[in-house]
Amino acid sequence: QVQLVESGGGLVQTGGSLRLSCAASGNVFSIAIDTMGWYRQAPGKQRELVAIITRDGSTNYEDSVKGRFTISRDNAKNTVTLQMNSLKPEDTAVYYCNAVIRRSYESRWVDYWGQGTQVTVSA
Repeated sequence: QVQLVESGGGLVQTGGSLRLSCAASGNVFSIAIDTMGWYRQAPGKQRELVAIITRDGSTNYEDSVKGRFTISRDNAKNTVTLQMNSLKPEDTAVYYCNAVIRRSYESRWVDYWGQGTQVTVSA
């Protein structure tokens, strides 16, 4: 069994910073991880992509976070991090970690999700 465990959410004022971390835990010795990323869902809205990073380090960001957020990963530790700077009230949402994972004894890749962590930016 593999789980994604998130940490780092919280309450911050406008212009502040937060760092979200996500680690794959459990039976990680028999898995391969492809793309990792962060999504968010605000109340009454659909879940949206925030940032993704491929195994070789290529990144893609949602337009509203470009220049403010930075995604990174450590393949050896199976972790992904989202550094969020210059936060705005519209960044308030539950943030979810995502990883596309394949078990060594299977051929299919599967989406795994973290439990979500709340980020609240006060005006």
